[in-house]
Amino acid sequence: MASILGIIFSNIHNKEVFEITQVRTIASAPIGGRYRLIDFTLSNLVNHGVNHIGLVTKSNFQSLMDHIGSGKEWDLARKTGGLVILPPYGINEDTIYNTRLEALKRIISFINSAKEEYVILTDCYHVCNVDFSDLLDFHIQKNADITCVYRTQKVANDSYYLPANAFVLAPNKRVLSMDVVENVNEEANVSVDMWVLKRELLLSLVLDAMNFNSHSFNKDILKQNVNNLKIYGYKFSGFFGNISSLQSYYDVNMQLLKKEVRQELFEVKGRSIYTKVRDSAPTLYCENAKITNSLIADGCIIDGNVENSILFRGVKVGKGSVIKNSILNQDTDVSEKTSLEYVVTDKNVKIYNKKEIKGSASHLIYVKKDASI
Repeated sequence: MASILGIIFSNIHNKEVFEITQVRTIASAPIGGRYRLIDFTLSNLVNHGVNHIGLVTKSNFQSLMDHIGSGKEWDLARKTGGLVILPPYGINEDTIYNTRLEALKRIISFINSAKEEYVILTDCYHVCNVDFSDLLDFHIQKNADITCVYRTQKVANDSYYLPANAFVLAPNKRVLSMDVVENVNEEANVSVDMWVLKRELLLSLVLDAMNFNSHSFNKDILKQNVNNLKIYGYKFSGFFGNISSLQSYYDVNMQLLKKEVRQELFEVKGRSIYTKVRDSAPTLYCENAKITNSLIADGCIIDGNVENSILFRGVKVGKGSVIKNSILNQDTDVSEKTSLEYVVTDKNVKIYNKKEIKGSASHLIYVKKDASI
């Protein structure tokens, strides 16, 4: 097995600053009742045997650090290698980076001191279960300099995939060109912001970029070197949830209510998704509780109706309350005879006094963290 260094960008896109990420980095956004987005990226790496991972932070990362701790849930609490938290400031730097390439410049000493042969670079705004073993095999078989993971999908004008980095590929999957797509209504080969390359090549590219004061990994490294380097595209065809807005956050969570999606994400042999373990009590379903097509985490108390919804740990639903098509984050407390539909609550929300709050599938109602209404 080739030795691999993992580098995770915990929050790199301005578009990811939406309601859920006002108080946390995108990496620690809660998903599926008991997970955080970082769980999928970390698990994908460790399932391939990657045990040296640098996590590049930017802002609002306190909840991220609380969640991952020492990394023991992913077997990354090690004396050598393991999980390394990389702060947003580099040596002699007093400003926050804005792009991946700027972030890589800040951690150049970390990359240089590593001993691994290959590097996997990845963002963590996605929900997916990727076989990095197959990706690396493809990279080696093609004798590629850089391999970019992509999906073939229709990108509509109102899609949360825009703007997208799209590839034009030769029949052998070599990248012929790459462009940032701002306005399209057709199928495209869209980057999912995962790459593999040799560590020495990454060092060389970043050092050159520093000399030329370049800023963009996609434009100044990938696009500018399409004819100079052997850059290939690796197609990922499995379930892929892209989180970049409140609407996409809601849509991906709702996808997890489908059995086939959960099986593809969580029941792949040898590719489990790990998360922080909490020793919560089991959920209490009271006499009046009625649950339909929902995901309920542990530690909840339910005395009402829950339909097509996701409830995180510690949620309380009072007697006679009805929760439909909603996402209630950790420790949300809903009083008796309250009706919620198409509502997304953040943590520690209190809803009292027999409220009725109703949105729609395209016009969600978001209740911010610690709010009482």
